Amino acid sequence: MDNIGYTSLTRQSGLMREMQTVANNIANASTTGFRREGVIFSEFVHNLEQADPSLSMARANTRAIDLSQGTLTQTGGTFDFAIEGDGFFLVDGADGQYLSRAGSFTPSAEGELMTADGYRLLDAGGSPVFVPPGAQSIILSRDGTMSADGNPLSNIGLYVPTDPNDLLHRSGVLFEAPGGVEPALTEPVILQGFVENSNVDPIIEVARMIEVQRSYELGQQFLETEDQRIRSVLKTVMG
Repeated sequence: MDNIGYTSLTRQSGLMREMQTVANNIANASTTGFRREGVIFSEFVHNLEQADPSLSMARANTRAIDLSQGTLTQTGGTFDFAIEGDGFFLVDGADGQYLSRAGSFTPSAEGELMTADGYRLLDAGGSPVFVPPGAQSIILSRDGTMSADGNPLSNIGLYVPTDPNDLLHRSGVLFEAPGGVEPALTEPVILQGFVENSNVDPIIEVARMIEVQRSYELGQQFLETEDQRIRSVLKTVMG
């Protein structure tokens, strides 16, 4: 395969990855706390022989996470929490700690607040948030202070990655910060009885999907035309 073919294939591969990302955004348009993602293309340029031009290839090897605020929906649920502004909840799983904006929790049999995936919600000190069984009234203040029947229990912490560019999407609504996390610098605002919706705009994503599909089809047509050209040249030479 010549350089034109390799260059075109790398472009097609990147467009396919972007299509998969857009499709995933659309599929999670109704997922609480989901964050829209995009694909960043980079260019690799390689110098060839002096008489030949350089070879340029595109790579879609980086995902960009959109951290813009999603709309808030009032649920009235005692353990439904929504973050207004920056920051993430910190949850603890069997294989490590993760950041999440999905604030719908459920008390376990032991009283620990858990995510739908079974991860424990952590407080500002990194300890599990515990609700005494049998508590009649659970109140969460805007600063994250949780009280049971008028008695303070803990303070739900909001965290951010130490390096804003060091945020990796692991699965669903969970993110990992390999460089570590730190408390959010801004004053935390957590609303009880609300959840934050996905920040995906389905109309924009569908429009982007159509645009990517057309670009992919044009690339496919180019490859087919180039293949016919090469076959024609070979036929002429061999004939």
